[in-house]
Amino acid sequence: MDIINKAKHHFLTKEFFLFLIIGCINTFNGTFIAWLCSYLSPYNNLNFNIGYIIGNIIAYWMNSRIIFHENLSLHRYVKFFISYIPNYIIQNVIVIIFYNMLHFPPVFSYLLAAVLGIPVTFLMVKIFAFGRK
Repeated sequence: MDIINKAKHHFLTKEFFLFLIIGCINTFNGTFIAWLCSYLSPYNNLNFNIGYIIGNIIAYWMNSRIIFHENLSLHRYVKFFISYIPNYIIQNVIVIIFYNMLHFPPVFSYLLAAVLGIPVTFLMVKIFAFGRK
């Protein structure tokens, strides 16, 4: 299977479309939870991480139930959480390069980072966390 057909096989699917919708919901959840935490704690990094972790738990539940139709398990959740590590790295590197080094506007840098990280995260979640080829 050539690269174009492989891309179509993974990304022109109902699974990927649902993953994008859940990603939007997850971004809102994490941001909203971090914002709520800011009323309890002045530590923004801590608030962000609390929001990220709770949002990730909700995203795992939604991915398990809505996209991959799997039962919840601690083992699969750990794999799901690990699946987001490459996305975190990719997004940080892109922001460092485009915002810090090349001085692009922050919104452009964040958007580019999110867009480039999504396909990698989807493949990691689909293949590594949920064992789909």
